Amino acid sequence: MFLGTHAPRLDEKGRLFLPAKYREELAGGVVITRDRSAAVRLPHEEFARITEALRTAPVTAKSVRDYSRVFFASASDELPDKQGRITVPAALRAYAGLQRDCVVIGANTRLEIWDTQAWETYLAAQEDSFAEAAEEVLPGIL
Repeated sequence: MFLGTHAPRLDEKGRLFLPAKYREELAGGVVITRDRSAAVRLPHEEFARITEALRTAPVTAKSVRDYSRVFFASASDELPDKQGRITVPAALRAYAGLQRDCVVIGANTRLEIWDTQAWETYLAAQEDSFAEAAEEVLPGIL
């Protein structure tokens, strides 16, 4: 499970330090792809789970074909270097608007990479609906 908010910076080569607490778990590599307004780092196990779900989805459905094309075409398999850095490909940096200051958030089974300003804007917009959504998302739990 991935938790928390981390604030690494992209270097001039587009490399990003993995959060130290997850480096061992992600040492075997990650897949970076796109998802809404962020680049997403998926451990290989999570990427395999999504791949299997898409493999078994009906390819006769246009939405499945469209999603699969974009998801897999934008995916990049990355192996951390000895310092625990991964390279975020230029196309994904552009897609997510990543410059230098980034936020890496834990999102349960994945990590998301956000531009710091984009994350702060998103978080501010979600603040009111977050409390209201709790009952709908987790009925009877919170």
